[in-house]
Amino acid sequence: MPLTANDPNRKSWLNVPKDSDFPIQNIPFGVFITKDDVVTIGTRIGDFAIDLGALQQLNYFEGIELTDDMFMQDTLNDFISDGKKTWRLVRNRIAELFDTKNTTLKDNEAHREVVIFNIEDVEMQLPVLIGDYTDFYSSKEHATNVGKMFRDPENALLPNWLHLPVGYHGRSSTIVPSGIPVHRPMGQTLPNGETQPVFGPSKLVDFELEMAFITTDANVMGESIPVEEAEEHIFGLVLFNDWSARDIQKWEYVPLGPFLAKNFASSMSPWIVTLDALEPFRAQGPEQNPKPLEYLQQEGKHAYDINLQVAIEPEDGIETVISNSNFKYMYWSMAQQLAHHTINGCRVNSGDLMGSGTISGPTEDSFGSMLELTWGGKNPITLSDGTERKFINDGDCVIMRGYCQNDEVRIGFGEVSSKLLPPFTKKQN
Repeated sequence: MPLTANDPNRKSWLNVPKDSDFPIQNIPFGVFITKDDVVTIGTRIGDFAIDLGALQQLNYFEGIELTDDMFMQDTLNDFISDGKKTWRLVRNRIAELFDTKNTTLKDNEAHREVVIFNIEDVEMQLPVLIGDYTDFYSSKEHATNVGKMFRDPENALLPNWLHLPVGYHGRSSTIVPSGIPVHRPMGQTLPNGETQPVFGPSKLVDFELEMAFITTDANVMGESIPVEEAEEHIFGLVLFNDWSARDIQKWEYVPLGPFLAKNFASSMSPWIVTLDALEPFRAQGPEQNPKPLEYLQQEGKHAYDINLQVAIEPEDGIETVISNSNFKYMYWSMAQQLAHHTINGCRVNSGDLMGSGTISGPTEDSFGSMLELTWGGKNPITLSDGTERKFINDGDCVIMRGYCQNDEVRIGFGEVSSKLLPPFTKKQN
């Protein structure tokens, strides 16, 4: 089926600012509340949010097989379950409707009134009901940096790392959309030089620069997904800040790995950018040596050239960009991650979220966490206001941005922005 929505020459009759993350070639999917308190599934072009529920009620998706309430729900799960053919038909239709050559909706003022909103007049929600969340550990640079800090620098990578995409099952209940603040977690830590743990707020709260992909219903229990088919089951990607409490993690992670240091909060960008929209930005991933086992072997371009940026904005201050990285640095591809995840027959459902793991590049300014950027706090970062950071302070807002760009088009994700608050305290009546 042709992918007409990606035509780089297409222009929209909606105004799209120069360098917008959301040209007509993007057409991401999300969920928002309108100013009339209606929850709807939508898309975005420029600085306009488009109500797909209203479009469906007005019969603009005529000829595409959709359930009557497909876009009048509060999650994208059912739409994602319909599969790639439906996703592509809908994106193509939206591109046609908002093409400058198509005046059907453009000239119907009554329809425009109920379909198109200014982005500042809507409130973005979590776009999917996330049943399960898996976090991988797939950046070779990140894994090597952590290994150097906490283990033998000469053997930074554990023996299994180059043979399989390492991962763990996280907690979906505390994944929140951009804009929702996060509280500093409480927990046990073991202070340096002590033999007994203490309880209190984490002193080493960190961000982790990640991408995450959203799956469709991929398999039945017991069935594995071949690596060459895995991308058919990936709906799209979001920016993902997988918050981490390094001091809690250091004490708890042996022998079973991440637990309370990770599950207190993760933040994601609200617009899911489809793999179809990212098709022009495929890239060759790093060479894999040794060659993976047969079920993980793949040929061609399965990485994506997505520029990533992290900034810290102190309370009452201006932001400072502290990292510039790229998704193409990931050693294990999304297809390999999904193939490995299901090789044992693990079931994957619509709306499941798979985090990439921290994305670090080969240079110090491309590291994807404060742990690496400050090398465990030994080399503090100076912000624009002159203050220093070893890790994240209360009141700091962590902002992550991501976009792809070539000579013809820019496709972006917007941002995921989250402020760190002091530990939660229950309000007294």
